[in-house]
Amino acid sequence: MRRTREVGILCTLLGVAGYAIGVAAPYPGRSASLVGIMVGVTLYAIGYEGGEAA
Repeated sequence: MRRTREVGILCTLLGVAGYAIGVAAPYPGRSASLVGIMVGVTLYAIGYEGGEAA
C-alpha cells in the first residue's frame, strides 16, 4: 500500500500545480486538475496503513 500512497501524493501535487497554473493563465482542460486532486486524495486515503478493521 505504500506505493498507492506515494502515487496519491504525486497526483495531488500535480493537480495542485496544474490548478495554480490554470489560475495564472487559463487553459483548456484545467478542470482536469481538480480530478487529479480528488484522485490523489483518494489514493492517499486508501494507502493509509492505520489501524485494522476487526
